Amino acid sequence: MTSIGWLLVFLSAGLQVAGTLLLRSGIDRAGGFAERLADVPIGIVRLASQPHFVVGFILYGLAALVWFRVIATQPLSTAYPLLVSLTFIFVTLGAVVLFQESLTLRKVIGLAVILAGVYLVGRG
Repeated sequence: MTSIGWLLVFLSAGLQVAGTLLLRSGIDRAGGFAERLADVPIGIVRLASQPHFVVGFILYGLAALVWFRVIATQPLSTAYPLLVSLTFIFVTLGAVVLFQESLTLRKVIGLAVILAGVYLVGRG
């Protein structure tokens, strides 16, 4: 993978992580996601009026645009595992910090294995 490819994968991952965390925050602030099908239209209006959700949605879209550039120019067999690994790690850490979710020893070991995988994929 080229240097610009690495940069774009990290940019896409960063945008996706920020977008995901903001989407979750926006859903929480809007009172949750509609559970019944009949409540979906009202739920969409509530989400659309929640700034965290809207910004998260925009960031997720920007992440996709950056990702399109990556898959058009970089080896997918390297770029995709890197993207997924980075987002998995940073969304997990963000959820722990921002939403006080638990970080168990099992999760820490899993994240360490993922980091080792990112290292091996990146060197390949």
